[in-house]
This record gives sequence, C-alpha cells and structure tokens, in this order.
Amino acid sequence: MTELRGERVVLRPLTPEDVPALRAIQAEPGVARWWGDPEDGAYEEKLDGTEGVTAFAIDVDGEVAGLIQYHEEEDPMYRHAGVDLFLSEAFQGRGLGTDAVRTMARHLTADRGHHRLVIDPAAGNLAAIRAYENAGFKPVGVMRQYERLPGGEWHDGLLMDLLADELDTSEGAGR
Repeated sequence: MTELRGERVVLRPLTPEDVPALRAIQAEPGVARWWGDPEDGAYEEKLDGTEGVTAFAIDVDGEVAGLIQYHEEEDPMYRHAGVDLFLSEAFQGRGLGTDAVRTMARHLTADRGHHRLVIDPAAGNLAAIRAYENAGFKPVGVMRQYERLPGGEWHDGLLMDLLADELDTSEGAGR
C-alpha cells in the first residue's frame, strides 16, 4: 500500500501504533454514535487483512485524525469499491472528511481501476452525507432498516455512489 496525499490529509497504511489512537477516536460519542465502540480484535483484523478491507489512518499535520478503509467487489459483473471512514470530533466540520474521501476516490479510480464507488452513511448522519456530496457522491436510495445502531435499534442507510467520470480531479474540487 502506498501513502495517498490530499489537499490537507495524508492517508497512510494503518500500523499497529495507530490502534490506540483509533480506538480512542472510535469511542468518542460523536463517532461511537454511528460506529459503535471498537470491538476486540477489529483493528488487528484490519492490519492483517482478515477483515476484507484495506485500511488507512487519516493523518492531519502529523496527528491521527481518523480511519478510512475500502473494500473491493472483484466479480467482473459487479466490480466496484466501497468506502467507510470516521474522523475524530476534533477534526469534524473542517472539510477534512471530504478531502479524505476525494483522495481515496482518486486512488480507487485511477490506481485500482474502479469505475464505480459506493458509500452508505446512516440516513440521519447529515454531516457525513454533506461531506460525501461535496466529494461528488450522489444519493441512490434509502436502504430501510439497514443497520443496527450501537443502542440496538435499526436505522436507515443512504446508498450513495460516484462514477469515475464524475470525479473532479482538480485541486479544490467540490469545495
């Protein structure tokens, strides 16, 4: 894996040294609300590849600000990639999520050859949806009772996608 540079973020391969910071970020109320508390062994599975994702630390000025990961569907009939991420509360609302998503989208389309990307935030996570729209993703539809929130109740998810030819690769795109 390679380091990916955005305008203000660096996406770098996840290391064991990142795990304590990411566990602390995931436990923050504004992150845990959507992601739940970190499960035992979850980060170790990301590191060794057994979770089926490729994970990166989101680095901002030398500090771990969050996690971004992708998974790939390799069946030629359905080939695409999906993206997930979270940012520490201290880094939210500053355009860094949009920068991270746009940087990952460029990598997945240009370097990994995907023509279509998907992301599926909770339908109630308006800040995340806004960030993904700023990166170029478009709503596809609502997936009803898609995922269980940490409290156990089901919530709707919003399926969003981005086609490679819709990705604006210019600097500052979508701001």
